[in-house]
Amino acid sequence: MRSAIKKFLAYLRSVRNASAHTLRNYGSDLEQFQVYLTPPDSPPVQLTDIDHRVIREYLGYLHDQHLQKSSMARKLAALRSFLKFCAREGMVRENAARLVATPKLPKRVPSILSVGEMNAFLDGLATVPKPQAKRRSARSSEAAQDSALLLERDRAILELLYASGLRVSELTGLNRDDVDRKNLMLRVIGKGNKERIIPYGAKAEEALGRYWPIRAKLLARSGEGADGRAVFLNHSGRRMGNRSVGRVMKKYVRLMNVNWDLHPHSLRHAFATHLLADGADLRAIQELLGHSSLSTTQRYTHASIRQLMEVYDKAHPHA
Repeated sequence: MRSAIKKFLAYLRSVRNASAHTLRNYGSDLEQFQVYLTPPDSPPVQLTDIDHRVIREYLGYLHDQHLQKSSMARKLAALRSFLKFCAREGMVRENAARLVATPKLPKRVPSILSVGEMNAFLDGLATVPKPQAKRRSARSSEAAQDSALLLERDRAILELLYASGLRVSELTGLNRDDVDRKNLMLRVIGKGNKERIIPYGAKAEEALGRYWPIRAKLLARSGEGADGRAVFLNHSGRRMGNRSVGRVMKKYVRLMNVNWDLHPHSLRHAFATHLLADGADLRAIQELLGHSSLSTTQRYTHASIRQLMEVYDKAHPHA
């Protein structure tokens, strides 16, 4: 089974162009299933021994471990994809996971900031004070200079996330040639290696304009290790990672002293909901977000309705 998992992950990497995040999760989920099937001092289980009863027992085991239904559903999805691959390659006769029902998940409506709250947060980035260097320490002076440089980068990141609705991986994957600053357009490679063109607004362009000379400085001082293609760079001149963008968001939530549980995807949620509230077509939003299914985009209709109800409850005298 271990060799089959390796072949499957290699297929995802080379043929399906799966992200590192997907590969890591699928690998972990399949490894956990294998460990469940082969407890200590027991003979290895063959792929042909796996049927729907074994998979149901595994889900029961996960339930007993108090795993959330969303995590159980993800692990089942990984098994379905894996066994589908094995069936196509002739390693098993059929995909036994197809006969196992997915745990019913509660419908979650994403928590969205209002337009006023989002504008206040982004406009407030300009008032974040630049760090001051201590006179006695050359190292602290250099660190303060780094923080001042990266402040403009961080503003550009947050403005562009809200202006375009990008996934974090799409933002960090942007190359310089993907940004058409004259026409305010981005070329994005999304899930499944699908390309789409997304416009962005004037405020994001202003932030990019302030960041561009900072980017040049980061490249110039970093030497051979720098990534000249990447749009967003870390202090070493290398391409930023997804976790770094998450830390940027948490940093400014803390600095601006707002009691919000914000993460980079919150800006994507806000992008979609605010467009919908202003009359944008749901199909157009689907294209901008890069959703393969319209049902995924329709979550934002529920969020928009909820915001309208909150406004109504606060404003109407008989609410």
